Amino acid sequence: MNYLEYMADPDRQCAIVAHRGIWKDAPENSLLSIQRAIDAGYDVVEIDVRRTADGEFVLLHDDTLERMTGVNHEPERMTLKELTSLALRNRDGGTGNPLTGEKLPGLRDVFELTRDRIFIHLDIKHRHVIPEVLAQAKTMGVDRQVDFWADLKSHADLEWIRSNIIEQNVPFIARTHLEDADWRRQVKLVCELKPFVCEASFRDLSQVDALQHRFHDAGIALWVNTLDSVASPGFTDSAALKDPDAIWGRLLQAGFSAIQTDEMEALRSYLDTKNPGIAGKGVAAV
Repeated sequence: MNYLEYMADPDRQCAIVAHRGIWKDAPENSLLSIQRAIDAGYDVVEIDVRRTADGEFVLLHDDTLERMTGVNHEPERMTLKELTSLALRNRDGGTGNPLTGEKLPGLRDVFELTRDRIFIHLDIKHRHVIPEVLAQAKTMGVDRQVDFWADLKSHADLEWIRSNIIEQNVPFIARTHLEDADWRRQVKLVCELKPFVCEASFRDLSQVDALQHRFHDAGIALWVNTLDSVASPGFTDSAALKDPDAIWGRLLQAGFSAIQTDEMEALRSYLDTKNPGIAGKGVAAV
């Protein structure tokens, strides 16, 4: 089963997207954190991708290496060999977490690790780099197991996506912002493009309630981010741990069928209580 087929499956459980892998006792965006997400049986792992000085790609969220390696340099100014020799700090880095034996991983090694084992949500930090990453995924034969995302807020965005993403026939997630004043135009653009998934942020969940049938009829699955730092107002992981029905339950009722979270285990436990006996149907299930 490829990524498109998995997301389109009407009988699957809500997809759990493991943010930067399982990094509670492993460096975020490391091969170990990704391996643990695979071992735990999660559907999708989210990773952050940056380009190196010699045209390769590594996993790193920040503009500099300081938080995760203690090296105050930009990854774009270093080669793949230099970057992959750097030890990673544990968990989410910073001076409070020690260096580990894990090294900063290159994207090729990640693709080899995840091949036919888990889907990958690629958060590529510079939009102009997306076609290059796409080419690497296609060269390595994993282009049906990964996704790319970009904002879809204007006709200029739509044309860029059509020129650089859609015609390459690689799974694409459009991000729409229902909290913006022009949210109606953004929804219209999404429905015109018909990506396989739309990630939606919102100010008021009632907007999504009112729109969910429109997305469903267009064959577009809805994705939401509940990370504390970037979630829509009130719909955070921390709030979900206190009252899962009020957060995860309401998101499911509003039509969301993919949730990106740092609290994967708690979300899975909650989903199992709502849908006992429904197993995941991800890439590893085929």
